[in-house]
Order: sequence, then structure tokens, then C-alpha cells
Amino acid sequence: MTVVPAAGCVLWRRAPGGLELCLVHRPKYDDWSFPKGKPKRGEDLPATAVREVLEETGHHCRPGARLPTVRYLMADGRTKQVTYWEAEATGGTFVPTREVDRLLWLPPPAALTRLSHHQDRPLVPALLAALGVPG
Repeated sequence: MTVVPAAGCVLWRRAPGGLELCLVHRPKYDDWSFPKGKPKRGEDLPATAVREVLEETGHHCRPGARLPTVRYLMADGRTKQVTYWEAEATGGTFVPTREVDRLLWLPPPAALTRLSHHQDRPLVPALLAALGVPG
């Protein structure tokens, strides 16, 4: 079995109404997910996660606790293994690209329903637990 490593973050911020999570829309797949991607040569997974957040969302972040690893079968039969961290947004501005054309900041319950892939949904309660926020 070939495993394709990747890394990402569940990016969050404090807002007047409470905690908000960042979801990105990828037009190529027409899906909503957390920012993630594959490492560049010689790059470790934490650095990959931070770089991907900046590239896909335009936001800098402060990574914290490691979250569950997500595994899923890709269309070509390989398994993608994505290591996630929780990360607080520390500033930035989203600019649409060909890879990510939309971004949403949503409260956790809305993020759960907007996520396109079932394997991403356990990351929301894991984030809340890591932050000590009642879910």
C-alpha cells in the first residue's frame, strides 16, 4: 500500500459570537475542507501545515496541539494520510486562487455540516477538546 503524506491545520479564530473555524473551497473537487497539502522536498509535516494554511487561506497561524490523523483512499488507489494540528489565525487576508476560490469562517456546528468529507468531521470535536471548549 502506497501512503501519500500530507499535513494541514484546523484554523480557528475568536470572534464576537464565539469560536470560528476556517474552511476552504477547492473548485477542482467542488468540496469544503480544512487547508492541507503535501510536503515539499525536505520539509517536515509541521512546516508543511503552516505553509499550506498561508498558501490556501492567506492567514498566518500559531499551531498548537496535534489533532487526529485522517486517512482516506485517493482516486488512484493510494492512501492519503493527513496529519493535522489546531492553529490559531494570527492575521492575514484571503485572496482567491485557482486552487482555493472561497473561504468561510463558521462556528463549529456549521463547519461540521459544511465539510464535504466524513473523515474530516471528527477533527471538529477534537479541536474543541484540545482548546477546552465545550462541544
